[in-house]
Order: sequence, then C-alpha cells, then structure tokens
Amino acid sequence: MFDEIPATKLSRSMRSFVYGVGINDADYLTQRIVNGIRLMCPFYSRWAAMMSRCYCPIVQAKYPTYEGCTVSSEWLTFSVFKGWMMQQDWEGNHLDKDLLVQGNKVYSSDLCLFVNQSINLLLNDSKASRGKYPLGVSLNRLQSRFVSNVVLDGKKVRIGTFDTPKEAHEAYKKAKHKIIKDVAMKQVEPLRSALLNYKIN
Repeated sequence: MFDEIPATKLSRSMRSFVYGVGINDADYLTQRIVNGIRLMCPFYSRWAAMMSRCYCPIVQAKYPTYEGCTVSSEWLTFSVFKGWMMQQDWEGNHLDKDLLVQGNKVYSSDLCLFVNQSINLLLNDSKASRGKYPLGVSLNRLQSRFVSNVVLDGKKVRIGTFDTPKEAHEAYKKAKHKIIKDVAMKQVEPLRSALLNYKIN
C-alpha cells in the first residue's frame, strides 16, 4: 500500500515537466525513498511509463513500435489520468491502447483499457522474432514443408504441415480466432467485443 504523504509547496514548485510535456499535479509525493528502497505511487508509475513510451527517445529506440505514439491532451495531466484509472480494474493488469482500436497510437480515456497479462500474450504477434514467414508459420527443412503452430495456455500446439506459407498461416488464423473467441466469451464489455472483433493479419 502506497501512503500518500502531502507534498510541500517547495517540492511541488521544484517539479519539472515529465518528458517535456507531462504535468505532475499531485498534491502528494508520488515517489520517495524509504530504507533505501524507491517507492512509487502505482497510479503515477503507470502514467510515467505511458509518458516514457510516447516521449522518451531511449525507450522508443529500444521499442520501435512506440514511435509515433502520443498521449491525449487531457492525460498529459497526471490527476486526470489517475481519476480515470481509479475507475478501472487496474490492479495486476496492463494498460492497453490498441485492442479497442487496432493500430491505435493515442493513449486516451476512450481508446484504452486495462487487460491482464494472459490476454496481452494471447494477442502478441512477436513481429520482432518471427522471421520472414507469416504469423504461426515455420519451415520444416527436413520435410521442406511449412509447419503451423499456435500457443495455447503458454504451450506451443502444432496444427499441421502445409505446402505453402499461406496455407499454414490460414490454418493458424483459424485456430487463433477460435482461441480468442473462447477467451472473449469469459470477459465483460468492452473487452469482450474488442476480442470478438480482433483481426489477425
């Protein structure tokens, strides 16, 4: 539990813009050192992480998928983001910006939601590591055929082998859609509809 200790006028006056654009307007200390350990407000931690993904060159160099991402003008103010986050099921979950609208690059209250890690992993397409073949496809060099695999409950499940990458990918998409649909039916709105409408390229 993070205790919100009131910030002094001096400490508040010494605050600078977060990544040049964000405003930390909290009336308490959002982070402090206790017994050599840095403690951070969980709301501020999520807000600062979001800001870094959009406005920190070092983070964007490490994770190029965040290039071009921005934060809505309202969420540039920490208290506004915190007010929204307090109304969400956020504990243990991750802030997601591109499930409600695929390809979205704007963090805002109408485009974001919190999802658990299992759903994040379910939708992760591993672009950086999948190689030259489509999603779910690899080459079996011994058979000179293409293998289609899908991950289910953290384990790789083999769908079958095919003559072409396209056939293997289509089999992957069909299996993946079924898995996503099964997961979607256990969720509440708006997450359920977002998953049911999710498109696999």
